[in-house]
Order: sequence, then structure tokens, then C-alpha cells
Amino acid sequence: MPRHALRTTAATAVTAALLATAACSDDGGGSSSAEDTSSSSISAGSTGTALDWGTCPAPDAAQGGGKPPGPEWECATLKVPLDWSKPEGEQIPLALIRTRAKDEKRRLGSLVFNFGGPGGSGISTLPGAADEYAALRERYDLVSFDPRGVGRSAPVLCENDKQLDAYYAQDSSPQTPAQQKAFIDAQRDYREACQRNSGKVLPYVGTENAARDLDALRKALGDEKLNYFGISYGTELGGVYAHLFPQNVGRAVFDAVVDPTKDSEQGSLGQAKGFQLALNNFAQDCVERGDACQLQGSTPKEIEDNIVALQKSLATKPIPGIGDRKLTESAATGGIAQALYSKELWPLLEQGLDEAEGGQGQLLLALSDALNGRDQYGRYSNIGAANTAINCADSKERYSLEQTKAKLPEFQAASPVFGSFLGWGLLACTGWPVKGAWSTPDVSAPGSRPILVIGNTGDPATPYEGARHMVEKLGPGVGVELTYKGEGHGAYNSGDRCVQAAVNGYLLEDKVPAAGTVCTAA
Repeated sequence: MPRHALRTTAATAVTAALLATAACSDDGGGSSSAEDTSSSSISAGSTGTALDWGTCPAPDAAQGGGKPPGPEWECATLKVPLDWSKPEGEQIPLALIRTRAKDEKRRLGSLVFNFGGPGGSGISTLPGAADEYAALRERYDLVSFDPRGVGRSAPVLCENDKQLDAYYAQDSSPQTPAQQKAFIDAQRDYREACQRNSGKVLPYVGTENAARDLDALRKALGDEKLNYFGISYGTELGGVYAHLFPQNVGRAVFDAVVDPTKDSEQGSLGQAKGFQLALNNFAQDCVERGDACQLQGSTPKEIEDNIVALQKSLATKPIPGIGDRKLTESAATGGIAQALYSKELWPLLEQGLDEAEGGQGQLLLALSDALNGRDQYGRYSNIGAANTAINCADSKERYSLEQTKAKLPEFQAASPVFGSFLGWGLLACTGWPVKGAWSTPDVSAPGSRPILVIGNTGDPATPYEGARHMVEKLGPGVGVELTYKGEGHGAYNSGDRCVQAAVNGYLLEDKVPAAGTVCTAA
């Protein structure tokens, strides 16, 4: 799992891909790589009338691989400064994708998506998720991009596929001095690989630079205002954009909100609590279904105790997984976390836990692979490398081993299942070759248009209170809070009619929902 946090892209329908991964043997071991294969480009200083859109290539390994999107999708490349303090200096490519509005006569412009991570490829995510936003596509061109450091946009590359298999399988909750040394050595090797392979871009992949890229994208699209849909980390990016360019904010939605008041330690601790809450809800649902539930345990606590027992067993005796790879404690924990991102994946989690307790780890390992960006052929996207690089470029905090160990009891108390893993993740940026920019981002945006901010009470990765804090920090008259009482990471993609009506009404008709609106899952 990503070592800094369990923050990943917005949950989408991944069941088929997971089952394909579980069914295939490994074919990996090469180096992850990416290059800009788009043929069209425009400079960041353009007015936006000359972006040359063309046929989209198949996503490359850094983007997650796969087939080219259909003919309704177009791709282009936007050149932006590597260093925004030197706008006439070296340029890097930003890979773009779009599909045009269906109702051209009533077209409202572009709606730009960032699906989170940090490190998620918009190029590979948007085509697969587009059906969820079909109502918005009627009047908007749906647009997304690979942020700098991601996919085809000057990607951060660290270890190769074979090395990453070992990295993600290692013990991420070390107990003994020998295990702790192995963990720290692996962190050092990973860090050195990032510096060796991507040292030039590491200082420039932070969120503030990405926000400046967003404004260059707005200009290149020819839009007077940026209409924006940010999910998960995309809300942090959107908040920083609103702070830097409040006069350029159009109709904007923040869903699955990253708390702008939490530093890296507080954010990770909040995630420990959030994932534990989601696991409690999963276990409660299982108990309420009685004999229909495959798991042993007559109470949620008994189910959770059995999961902890499984983790402890895997720490000393991994079980068969996929091909010659084993299901380790770390992989199992990552797989459990991945399944909690969406209630649609709860049946897979139930099945995976049942199989693991019977000695078969195929499904939980497939879920873990999805979290880490590994496909069924053994190739990794660069989401893990970009996630670490962007987080460490943003966050000032650097924790020593002694500080980390002192904080572990609080993490373990917050979550018996996830606490240790997230606690040890505090070391992710220790020794990183780039200094962090802030403890918390400034998202104050006086003068901005209203921004619809959606919090989900059952969200594991971005706990509910983050939405209220984002509203407060955006400032008076800017943030408008909507609460969704449901499960999973994000609200709009849950399919809830109340949430979608509020969002669609705002983005399509400029009808701002009443502050404090509450939608409850059916």
C-alpha cells in the first residue's frame, strides 16, 4: 500500500479487473516506464484556441495500461513550465483527454476532473468512469489530465516491477529490531531509486505547481472560468487552486474532501479511524445478514478479532496468493482497505476474507494489487511513486524512528487493523531529497464563486469532518456543505439520487443547494 497514506483515487467499478488479476499468473519483472506519445501540444502561454486534439493512444504502463478509449475520446498535450517561478524555462508535457458535450447548442464549456491519489491518472480513469457522469456530459466537455509527475506527464519513476513486488510484500508493521531495520532499509532503497530515476522532477511535483497547471489548462481550453469536479485529493488540489485563483473559479464541486486543517500525522490518524469505522460498518452488515454472511462471528467485534488474528498469522506464515506470490500481512491489509473504498466491493471483501481464513489468498492479493496499481501482467502504474513524491513535496513533516514508535500506540488504539500500518507510514518522507512546502495547505478563497463541498459520513479515506473544515477554511460565502449519509469513498459515484440531483442542479443550472443539505442513502 502507499506508505504515506491510504489516499487513492475515487472508487470505480473494478470488480472485473480484480477477478482478471486473480485469475492470471504473473508476467512482470520489467521496469515501469512512460513516455509522451501524444503528437499534439500547446504552450502554457496560449490563449487556448490551438489545442490540437487527436486520437488517444492506449494507456501506457505508468498510466495503468489497457486498451485505447473509444473514438468519442480525444487526447492532446499541454506544455507547462517545470518550474513556475521560471515560466520561460524548461517545459514538461501534461497529457489531456476529453469527450465532447452531447448537446452542443447548450454547451456550458469544459468540466475538468481530478480523481485523486495523489498520483491517479485522469487519462485512464475518466473513460472508465464517464458513464457515472453522463448527465453532466450532456452540456459539458468532460476533461481530465495526468497531473505533473503522473502517467504521461513527466512521471515520477522509482523501482521496477520486480522490486515493487518485494516492496509491497514486505512487513509494513515491523515488530522486532531486525524487521524494523529491513523496513527502514527498504524505504531508503525506494527513496534512492526515486532520486536516481526522477530527481529532476521531484522538487516540482507539489500541489501548488499542479494548481498553476490547472489554470494553464483552463486557458488552453479557452474557458473564462474553471469548472471543476475534484474527488479525494482532487479536493485539496481544487482548494489550493481556489486560493491562488479565486477570480477564475467557475462551478466547482469537491467530493470526498481531504481535510485542509490536518497535517500528515493528523491525516493518517484520521484515516486509521475512518477505515476502522468503515470496517465496523462492514462487519455490522455481515452480522445483520446472519447465515448469509460467510464470515465467522456473531458480533462485529468477533469478526474484527478474526481479521486481526488473520493478520498475525500471515505475519509469520504467508499463504498462497497469485502465481508464486504469497499473501502477506501487508498485502492482506492493503486488500482489506481497497475493498472498503466502495460498498460494491464488500462482497469481494467477505469472500476474500473467507478464502484467506481457509488458506487461499488470491482474492485479497488481487484487491491489494488494485490499491498499489499492479495489473494482471505484473506491471505497476506510477501511482505509488507519484503519491509519495507529491505528498513529500507538500508535507513539511519528517519523523524520526523514535518519534514514529512513540506515536504507534495512538494509531493502534484508533484501529487494531490499520493503525500500525498507517503509523509506520509516518516514515514515508523521512530522508526524502526534497523539502516539503507546508504543514497544511492554504485554501482560503475570498472572492470565489460558491463551491459545493460534499462530506460522506461513512467515508474511510477522507473522514466526514474534513468537509466541514474545508467549508470553514474556504471562507464565508464560498463553501457550501452537503452531507451524504452513506458508505464508501465519495458520494456522487454512489449513485444516490439526492446527491446527484444537488450536484447536477448546481453544475448544469447554477442552482446552489441550501447549505446544510442532507442526503441519506436508500
